[in-house]
Amino acid sequence: MTVGRIAVVGASAAGLAAVEALRRGGWTGELTLVGDEPHLPYDRPPLSKQLLSGDWERDRLGLRTADQLDALDLDVRLGTKATALDAGTRTLTLAGGERLECDGVIVATGVRARTLPGLARLDGVHTLRTLDDALALRTWLSGAPRRLVVAGNGVLGCEAAAVARELGHEVTLVGRDPLPMGRLVGDGVGALLAAEHERHGVRMLTGSLDVVETVDGHVTGVRLTDGSTLGADTVLLAIGSEPAVDWLRADAALDTADGLRCDEYCAAAPGVYAAGDVARWYHPGHGRHLRIEHRMNATEQAMAAAKNLLVELGVSQDERRPFAPVPYFWSDQYGMKLQAYGVLAGADRAETVLLDKEQRRVAALYGRDGQATGVLAAGLPPRQIRGLRAVIATPGPWEEAHSRLLAAVGAE
Repeated sequence: MTVGRIAVVGASAAGLAAVEALRRGGWTGELTLVGDEPHLPYDRPPLSKQLLSGDWERDRLGLRTADQLDALDLDVRLGTKATALDAGTRTLTLAGGERLECDGVIVATGVRARTLPGLARLDGVHTLRTLDDALALRTWLSGAPRRLVVAGNGVLGCEAAAVARELGHEVTLVGRDPLPMGRLVGDGVGALLAAEHERHGVRMLTGSLDVVETVDGHVTGVRLTDGSTLGADTVLLAIGSEPAVDWLRADAALDTADGLRCDEYCAAAPGVYAAGDVARWYHPGHGRHLRIEHRMNATEQAMAAAKNLLVELGVSQDERRPFAPVPYFWSDQYGMKLQAYGVLAGADRAETVLLDKEQRRVAALYGRDGQATGVLAAGLPPRQIRGLRAVIATPGPWEEAHSRLLAAVGAE
């Protein structure tokens, strides 16, 4: 075959894993890595933890050095947006109008932070998705104690609230759900998290942000949808994220409802694959499409997408393989590490086993339609944590998984 070009859009952990897998897999043609941020690929989970707290400096976040990227012989386009993709011809258009004709494309553009209308230019309103976002918020946190309102009590909001409180700031955590991370982890684990935040002095309110009050463009407070007001010096919007697919919507051949829809091989169209937070792919084990915003999934899915693309292009003589991982994620709050395997989101059943309230040792099982789909634990030794993976490695009947969970944590 004629060796042409593969473009990977998104200079993220997923994008980096994709270009490395393509080179390892035998691609010798042009390999373009496009990223809309000016930074080399970096790790995002520490943004709301070690970087925000000041424990790490930005140089620890880099996933590869410039020399390591040079060794891959890449055409690197940082600070460059992709503006369109013609999936039929695999033609990628970049900001400024340059068009790249490609043999294959891997979309790894991730997600962007949700915001609220009219707040983008206010002094004191932050989001937390990019390195620049985290550095801007860290600058504020490094000053004298002030008042922070965190809008959104999901994973990101809870982690940022914990860091800010440990740095001595007055923190109010506002969420639509009455318990922190409750929509994901359920009432049992959510109550444990609520107690932990309260123990550290975080004020928690149920509600939604309506208006940010300002004087001369500076934040002075917020008003919630119930009419109550809170004083504030700054506001962190942690109200979720949106898949970065706007640039793909002009091509009717691509389904961009809640991310880029892919089959079990991570293919969205012939020669077009997706990986990471932006990909909504069919998981054969769960029998439905999933979109997972977890760090480990980004790397694993990017490698799978790259391998399957090389098979389709005839570079590899292997067979395309479905991507069917056991997802994993973690969250650190006040020295408490939550770790989970499988799929917790969308569960219609959750059961929590509180092993030791004082030591914050807990395990929980999550399920959907009578099948166990996910487990979560905190305060358990590494051996037990790893053992929980086997409980839901393949979704199975709830009662069987529940018995295995109890055995794994010694709570039979």
